Amino acid sequence: MAVPHAAVAVIGGTGFYSFISDGQDVEVDTPYGAPSGPVTVGEVAGRAVAFLPRHGVDHRFPPHAINYRANLWALRSLGVRQVLAPCAVGGLSADDTPGVIVVPDQLVDRTQTRVQTFVETGAVHLPFADPYCAEVSRALVDADPAVMGGGTMVVIEGPRFSTRAESRHYADAGWRLINMTGHPEAVLAREMLMCYAPLALVTDMDAGVEVGEGVSQAEVFERFGANLARLGTLLETAIGDLADPTGCTCSTWADGLDLTYDVPGRRI
Repeated sequence: MAVPHAAVAVIGGTGFYSFISDGQDVEVDTPYGAPSGPVTVGEVAGRAVAFLPRHGVDHRFPPHAINYRANLWALRSLGVRQVLAPCAVGGLSADDTPGVIVVPDQLVDRTQTRVQTFVETGAVHLPFADPYCAEVSRALVDADPAVMGGGTMVVIEGPRFSTRAESRHYADAGWRLINMTGHPEAVLAREMLMCYAPLALVTDMDAGVEVGEGVSQAEVFERFGANLARLGTLLETAIGDLADPTGCTCSTWADGLDLTYDVPGRRI
């Protein structure tokens, strides 16, 4: 049986373990080991779409143990050029209360142990001033009037949540959202010459924003689960409205460069 191809992918976050009905599961071998699970390929909004649960279908991989390189390489090998990435986040502003959906435009890395690049030799320096694809972000924001655009997402190592002091520090820096999986996912997508943007659902107010016991795992899982249908509708709408990625700077940044790692399907 021929391996199916898809031009668009969705990487599902916490509790988001399925998206495509009647799809074909594809096992992908990568130079970086196994991805989080089989990639399901099927049709959404009239387009061939690949779906991969970031944590695995049984949430076996905590944020710091996800094989991000294998995940992004696997998607690229199936033909993916645009990636939509729903994720759970904490709100660092009083305006971003649980249930708010944001498409951030900036990223701050506060992780510590993750392999964050495909580059293992030579000089390949990724331009990353704007970490998310403007066109994919626009499709996500336009998918529903309630979706908010802009703001910085800080990504922490996890799996623990922040102390109150850490959370207040991030908020004082002017950052809007806090998350555990957005890095190095966005970096690796760009290195694979793919357009990428997150769809961030605020599940809680982070520890330093309000009094009380702070955020809990049960709270995050419950809030995300309650919004799965809403997120699915948003993603379907955005997928149907995605622009042709040909010529996007997310892929053309490497034109003329001798990349020292393999990008499946790259035309030199």
